Amino acid sequence: MLENVNDVIYHPITQTLWQILFAIIIYFIVRSVGKKLIKKVFNKKQEKQVSPARLQTLEKLLLNVFSYVLFFIIAFNILDTLGFNLGPLLAAAGVVGLAIGFGAQGLVSDVVTGFFLLLERQLEVGDYVSAAGVEGIVEELGFRTTMIRGFDGTLHYIPNRNITNVDNHSRGNMRALVDLTIPAGETTEDSIQKIQTAIESFNHPALITKPEVIGVETNDLATTVIRVIAKTENMQQWAVERELRKVIRDYFENEQQDANQESP
Repeated sequence: MLENVNDVIYHPITQTLWQILFAIIIYFIVRSVGKKLIKKVFNKKQEKQVSPARLQTLEKLLLNVFSYVLFFIIAFNILDTLGFNLGPLLAAAGVVGLAIGFGAQGLVSDVVTGFFLLLERQLEVGDYVSAAGVEGIVEELGFRTTMIRGFDGTLHYIPNRNITNVDNHSRGNMRALVDLTIPAGETTEDSIQKIQTAIESFNHPALITKPEVIGVETNDLATTVIRVIAKTENMQQWAVERELRKVIRDYFENEQQDANQESP
């Protein structure tokens, strides 16, 4: 009975399976330790005068590359354990690579484009961007794809080669922009005066400059649209816009109530 057990344990197939299992276990251990070390290094770098967005972008990219390299090392190790002669395979890679290259042009383009996106700092993790027809916050700049989270919560995976141009809305201060259609019966001059009065004491912690009335923003004679703008901190323009609309709307509603009370 013992001999049968030993035969099973020391059978070549069993030993091969044990080696594969060991390689897989080592893969998960090394991946876990490697990711922790990379994150620890970048956490220490945050104490220095380096952009947090830049550090986060490089961290995610390095984690991505580390995962790919480790996967291929383990994959080749398992193939070698299974008895595949990797020498001829690697020697033939040049010939096969030429054939595969035509089908892998997109992959190469993804990698090259991703490299220049990172090198030129066109976008970084946490930036609000418009790219490849998608608008949202960059969550990850990867080895092959860029992940952008839309404002509706959708996570878009965009191949880097599809990013032909980038509109980065997160560089410098932003503008809160509010367009208001004046009520019927109101003259343009009176409406501008009322809006100026409404925003005169407006304050918000994200404001860089006080809001101001620019003037009329419409070519349509049937309606009149008046524009108000203010400089704000990055990513705070929407909050300021909402508050501006509320303040101006409240002012006009109070004016209307006062007029109704005064009328007989």
